Amino acid sequence: MAQVTESAILVSVAIVNYNGGPRVVEAAQRVLASNAPLELVVADNGSRDTSLAELRTLTSRFANVRLLELGENRGFASACNAALGESRGEWLLVLNPDCMVEPDTLQGMIATLGRYPDVGMAGCLILGEDGKEQRGCRRDLPRLGSGLATALTLKRGRGGGGEHRRSINRHLQPLPDRPTEVEAISGAFMLIRRTAWREVGPLDEGYFLHCEDLDWCRRFLDHGWKVLFVPAMRVVHYQGTCSAAAPVRVEWHKHRGMLRYYRKHLAAAQPAGMALAVWCGVWARFGLIAMRLALRGLVDKVRL
Repeated sequence: MAQVTESAILVSVAIVNYNGGPRVVEAAQRVLASNAPLELVVADNGSRDTSLAELRTLTSRFANVRLLELGENRGFASACNAALGESRGEWLLVLNPDCMVEPDTLQGMIATLGRYPDVGMAGCLILGEDGKEQRGCRRDLPRLGSGLATALTLKRGRGGGGEHRRSINRHLQPLPDRPTEVEAISGAFMLIRRTAWREVGPLDEGYFLHCEDLDWCRRFLDHGWKVLFVPAMRVVHYQGTCSAAAPVRVEWHKHRGMLRYYRKHLAAAQPAGMALAVWCGVWARFGLIAMRLALRGLVDKVRL
């Protein structure tokens, strides 16, 4: 890809890496092959695998790649804010280190948002390795009932053909044939208008990992900016690359994020005593998941 000057930068891509292995290098190379003038800013959270050395090599080859070596795991929100703080583009893309864009993804998304000046943030169709739309790609913001339904993975009967009707996720609903307003998108791919980012502010660093994307979507909407889902553009997300080595710790941070979101955005409208019930429910869920993960690890060791 030809080098670009600062004045020519259209989009700044921010990637947070933590032991991302070959995937983060592939994701970076995919970004650099895009048909759009861009810069790539990678914030590394103290990686101890080979990915950090390979990213250093990229910075020596491409003038539009910068690597922020943070030296420790500061969490996703903090590291992402550090990367965005170094950005210079008119558009900002928050991209997971295991999310693969196509050459026309960025240009297509920016061209679409150009027709929607009131949209501050947009996501595209996110596919898993199986080629199916990933859960969380387009969704509603959590309410107490829908959050509970999603957390418990409640199912409707066979006739319903999908998740509980109050779940926040929309991935089992028919895919729209045009850009559609939604309440929330996945943090794996978030294209943001710089003017909106300046108004709304950075990610809440009180979230270490998970739920910061839902919080951000809520804040964009609260500031009057719309959130858009663009089904015509797509990426492939190899979910969990950076978190596979410590699944219980990841779940712990996820459940802490659930409680923070509840306290910030839902608790004030609930009756007295509800906060304790939510707290107990969230940590009971974490305990069950942690136990399941521990048993799965034990079984895997026995098989070896």
